[in-house]
Amino acid sequence: MSAVPVPTEVWRASLAAGRRGLRETYLRKPHPARLLRGHTQLIDRTLRGLWKAMQPARHATLVATGGYGRGELFPSSDIDILILLAREPVPAERERLERLIGMLWDIGLDVGHSVRTVEGCIEVAADDITIQTTLLEARYLAGSRALFRKLTAATSRALDAAGFLKAKVLEQEQRHAKHQDAAYALEPNLKEAPGGLRDLQTIQWIARACGLGWRWRQLQRRGLLLRTEAAQLARHEALLHDLRIRLHYLAGRREDRLVFDYQAALADAHDLRGSPARRASEQLMQRYYQTAKGVTQLNTILLQNLEARLLPEEDTAPRPLNERFQVRAGRLEACREDLFERDPRSILESFLLLQQHQDLRGMTAPTLRALWRARARVNARLRRDPVARLLFLQMLQQPRGIVHEFRRMNQYDVLGRYLPEFGRIVGQMQHDLFHVYTVDQHILMVLRNLRRFTMTEFAHEFPLCSELISGFERRWLLYVAALYHDIAKGRGGDHSELGMQDARAFARRHGLAREDADLVAFLVEHHLSMSGTAQKQDVYDPEVLQAFARKVGSERRLIALYLFTVADIRGTSPKVWNAWKAKLLEDLFRATRRVLTGQAQGLDAALAEKQAEAVRLLRLYALSEKVQERLWAQLDTTYFLRHDAQEIAWQTRHLHYRVETPVPVVKARLAPIGEGVQVMIYTPDREALFARICGYFERAGFNIVEAKIHTTRHGYALDTFLVMGQGPGAHYRDLLALIESQLQAELQLRAPLPPPRGGRLSRRVRHFPISPVVDLRPDERGTYQVLSIVAADRPGLLYGLARTLALHQVNLHTAKINTLGDRAEDVFLVSGATLDNQKEALQLEQELLKELQVH
Repeated sequence: MSAVPVPTEVWRASLAAGRRGLRETYLRKPHPARLLRGHTQLIDRTLRGLWKAMQPARHATLVATGGYGRGELFPSSDIDILILLAREPVPAERERLERLIGMLWDIGLDVGHSVRTVEGCIEVAADDITIQTTLLEARYLAGSRALFRKLTAATSRALDAAGFLKAKVLEQEQRHAKHQDAAYALEPNLKEAPGGLRDLQTIQWIARACGLGWRWRQLQRRGLLLRTEAAQLARHEALLHDLRIRLHYLAGRREDRLVFDYQAALADAHDLRGSPARRASEQLMQRYYQTAKGVTQLNTILLQNLEARLLPEEDTAPRPLNERFQVRAGRLEACREDLFERDPRSILESFLLLQQHQDLRGMTAPTLRALWRARARVNARLRRDPVARLLFLQMLQQPRGIVHEFRRMNQYDVLGRYLPEFGRIVGQMQHDLFHVYTVDQHILMVLRNLRRFTMTEFAHEFPLCSELISGFERRWLLYVAALYHDIAKGRGGDHSELGMQDARAFARRHGLAREDADLVAFLVEHHLSMSGTAQKQDVYDPEVLQAFARKVGSERRLIALYLFTVADIRGTSPKVWNAWKAKLLEDLFRATRRVLTGQAQGLDAALAEKQAEAVRLLRLYALSEKVQERLWAQLDTTYFLRHDAQEIAWQTRHLHYRVETPVPVVKARLAPIGEGVQVMIYTPDREALFARICGYFERAGFNIVEAKIHTTRHGYALDTFLVMGQGPGAHYRDLLALIESQLQAELQLRAPLPPPRGGRLSRRVRHFPISPVVDLRPDERGTYQVLSIVAADRPGLLYGLARTLALHQVNLHTAKINTLGDRAEDVFLVSGATLDNQKEALQLEQELLKELQVH
């Protein structure tokens, strides 16, 4: 057989024109199903034409598989084909087949192909669930129809529907685990992530394997879906198809992740418009998250129903729990199918029973289905029901299962219906550069963190929190505060104030005592106060402590706020919490507690005690009793306030014999907090010293998280920096000597400060920049100026700020460096003649704003 010459350019041009026409039609009038069908038909025509022209093998069949076989071919997806042979090919046929595949690539098709006999297909499918699935979706294209029928018959005989279901369920669990079992990633994969297209396809594959069909209407006719559920699945599928189609067109290639680069364009394509409170992209992502949630809900229900139909458990007699519920095969079951419709309070009761009976493995398929169908009965009437309110409070007070069941209630739309204010923030993304979860998922993470403090198996993680919560009466009030602390996000205005009003309304509805309602309202309104004070103010300043103690008011509130703050910060992002923040919060907690309990010492007594402890530590190094006097004579009260006894002893041990050294002294050690490196710098003070130090740490790959800047009475800088490596697993001990030698050499340079180096911005910063804020105002005593900045973080940001301050001859006294994910919130205590001149101060602010802009 001789191959007919095929004009490659003609095929390529025809294919490109067809694709171009489909794209233009779609962007003008979107219809996902029509586009997928049209694209499939275009490729069908092309492949059939080439197969006919090239005649690659006798008694062979060209078969479409995968998404192409299903008839759902996306613009840039791979085209999966099977060349089915009656026997192993002879060399001449193999050569023609290779020429055909090469031709397909030459004309612009991304082909995934396999060449097998029917026996070969069945053999490899026996060990590979993926190949079983592709064969299930096989579709005839060209060649021998008899051979194709032989394949479908063999596939059907070899298919074990029950084994296929188990394998696909396991495959889905593994896929979900790969995506951290969350549909709420910042850049979700709308094909593979939980709630994505794969979850829909898994249902269709299993249903097809069971002979139930695979289209939603077919499943509806088989009794697996209600008409409303089939319509809902079709809507979810259409949105996911549309987003994936548009992603392929925007990227010009296969792209299945909703990456930041395209979120704004996709929002625009969906005619979403931003508001002062919410970006258009955030609205788009909320729509996606709600869709993914709906897919996950129905996927769970349908899988359970398919399992019940295909793998029925042994019919054992149910065990009664009460007059409404019973236990069947280890699952909770409603005694009547219409229970939830007749008595909506039973919806809440079902979750309470799952908490109270830890041996239960969830609900039976009919009960879960009935709950899903009756969820609309969780309405205003039920919210007014005293029994329902009591059930909800009981759920919050259970010793186990709170987080699990509240997550399940959120998953099945019960929580957002019982608390409509919660329902409004389901799936709402926060592009504030430090939250990496949607608002509802963040709230449930905070609830989870609070619950974790109560569990003895996790007491080693946060021993102080575990100790405090063990003695905290009515700890469930913390869980109410968790539900409400961010519930007003996206409304505009102060979310803490608005959330506090919602929390008070909840307290009134549910009959909370005045004292308990006040505690919840306090926590919601002030949930940011403790972190703000710890990270932006001097927690060793007695006046700061007194002001914070007055705001808190009581030891019970302080304990609650401390527990809540730790849980809240840890619930924003895995990257935000670190040992430095932990120490700041614990120091503020302990110091404030002493104030509130009347144990705080007077300033002189506290300083004397700290100095005595430092002297005791110095004695451990066999130093003479008065070794510290020469150095301490040059240090003022502020120094002793801001450093603890251990730091004072460490610095004194290295400096007592070189108080007036002309050579910079640099000492580094592993940070006592257990993470990072603490670096001490002692050198005659000079202009731009802080900027030069920042420049070194930036080049060395360290982040400065704290800077204590102090100038001695005789004009020396005594500065302490806490730095952490950029990335996990930094081997700090190996870097100490290197830091000391390099930084000492840097400090002896007299060259002008180099300009800031550009650094690679994170993609999130590039696409969701925040407007930088510079605030310069006198402190309460009028001695210094407080400079506060908020900006998107980037490499070299701190050096750029320090260099600008140095160029304006502004003196730095303290620096609070606070990085929250990709967001920087830094506070500096500064002074200088420039700040006393209104015109020059304004110019400084403008230059700082320019420096903070994302370039």
